[in-house]
Amino acid sequence: MTYRAPVRDLAFSLTAVAGIDDLAATGAFPDYDGDVLHAVLEAAGQFTEGVLAPLNRPGDLAGATYANGAVTAAPGFANAYRQFAAGGWTGLAAPASAGGQALPKALELAAYETVHAANMAFGLCPMLSLAAIEALEAHGTEHQKTVYLPRMVSGEWTGAMCLTEPQAGSDLGALTSTAVPNGDGTYSLTGQKIYITWGDHDATDNIVHMVLARLPDAPAGPKGISLFLANKYLVKADGTLGDRNAFRPVGIEHKLGIHASPTCVMAYEGATAELVGRPNEGLAHMFTMMNAARVGVGMEGVGIADRAYQHALAYALDRRQGRSVWTGEAGAPIFDHPDVRRTLAVMKARIEAARAICLSTGVAADMARHAPTDEARGHWKGREDLLTPIAKAWSTDAGVEIASQGVQIHGGMGFVEETGAAQFYRDARIAPIYEGTNGIQAMDLVGRKLSQDGGASAKAIIAEMKLTLVDLAGLYTGKPVERFATAIEAVQDATLWLLDRKADPAGAADVLAAADAYLKLMGDVIGGWMLAKGALAARLRLDAGEGDPVWLQGKIDLYEVYAANILGHASSRLAAVGQGGDLLSRLTREALAG
Repeated sequence: MTYRAPVRDLAFSLTAVAGIDDLAATGAFPDYDGDVLHAVLEAAGQFTEGVLAPLNRPGDLAGATYANGAVTAAPGFANAYRQFAAGGWTGLAAPASAGGQALPKALELAAYETVHAANMAFGLCPMLSLAAIEALEAHGTEHQKTVYLPRMVSGEWTGAMCLTEPQAGSDLGALTSTAVPNGDGTYSLTGQKIYITWGDHDATDNIVHMVLARLPDAPAGPKGISLFLANKYLVKADGTLGDRNAFRPVGIEHKLGIHASPTCVMAYEGATAELVGRPNEGLAHMFTMMNAARVGVGMEGVGIADRAYQHALAYALDRRQGRSVWTGEAGAPIFDHPDVRRTLAVMKARIEAARAICLSTGVAADMARHAPTDEARGHWKGREDLLTPIAKAWSTDAGVEIASQGVQIHGGMGFVEETGAAQFYRDARIAPIYEGTNGIQAMDLVGRKLSQDGGASAKAIIAEMKLTLVDLAGLYTGKPVERFATAIEAVQDATLWLLDRKADPAGAADVLAAADAYLKLMGDVIGGWMLAKGALAARLRLDAGEGDPVWLQGKIDLYEVYAANILGHASSRLAAVGQGGDLLSRLTREALAG
């Protein structure tokens, strides 16, 4: 089944739900307007459908390969990357000063959904470059911005994020890589890094590694980490490439999925490196890169979910079995079985909710930089911070679950590799793990993001949801409104309970025990809010006689599907939030071992 980029859905989500047009009022995006939005999405769709999607299955079968200290991309990937770079896709939201197009981040995220959906393994390469670009833009020296940024923005060079070590996964304070001053402003970098996505490949002449390491006099733990830049090939004063630097891949991982994405073990053996930002503040600098990547991974979850959904829908329309309860036709498409149709509808509703959450996070990030007043920028920064862990975790969980449902709709054929449904499930499974596991995202949400402004950002979203609820009562009656009202109250009760427990020195276990349930509750209800806003916008367009009436009515109907199947679980989510840490303290190893 061929991939179709959901251009119309993306444009609707950006304009009717995420509020991208509000960015134009800031004056920060003079080259952006509705025509540009549609042109970018149409072009992204054409490229990803025509170039990237056909490489997805062959790339999974062939994979990236390692031999003699070098990695070769899956067949066709290097050429596809060069076309990608020539199309300017790495520079959509990058600053014009570095050769970028200076368009909204949310539009870049929308375009990249089609990249991830068409070929998730490919999309990881430019996604990591985008994150490295943000880190250099925020923390790099003028020399680094002059020499490296233009070449990364153009796609001439790619970027890699190098954090994890064999003994230091999520606990970066345990890393041992070192960087010793050479006396000429550079450093000698030594250590080993694992799980380095696209850490080596043959698609570009140079790869810029952003590496965490310790200076000789650094304090122990996370406060002693600095951020360094090391190039695969040494860069001369005029920007041309010189000798090979002293680091190399020593192997690539054999993984459950994303086979065409080389996940490298890298050895740095006195490699020449540059300090990025301030000494011993590397962890904070790296989080600029991490936060950008986390929203990108959330969008990755949306993309793989939509690809799995499209695949399942096509199969359901083609596969014939049983009698239709609506037409009476024998040997009807399984799409005419109510449970199959219901499953597809819930899949579609969750995809649209996750898409809108991620794109709204992108709009918030742009507004946090460009809103006209300090107060407004602070408001939007709080929203960006609050939504980022939700966008990453809730959307990638949805990606796995929707890909699993896609396998289920295929039945036994879904468990057979040749249909392709299994690949989407295998590929999706990594997204809840990397860039900070979803458990870490939940702890970040309740541990830092919820209370960093005294809960103001969460309370602001709750207040806005209540306003939408008032409008919703003019569109629906009964359960669709009641379920949203109940869900909002559940979020409000959970938020106030967590803020209260955080204020109690004895409440730490309760807060962390509630983290996962709270993130899922927030994602469920904010996702419902997004669909509600979409339904209201669709109603306005229908009343004005604008657009495709069947498609617009689908937006209204999908909110009802979501309200019944997702919002209806808010009470059970709330109960899980309040379960408390005392129960988990009793579930010792002995108790769980049976």
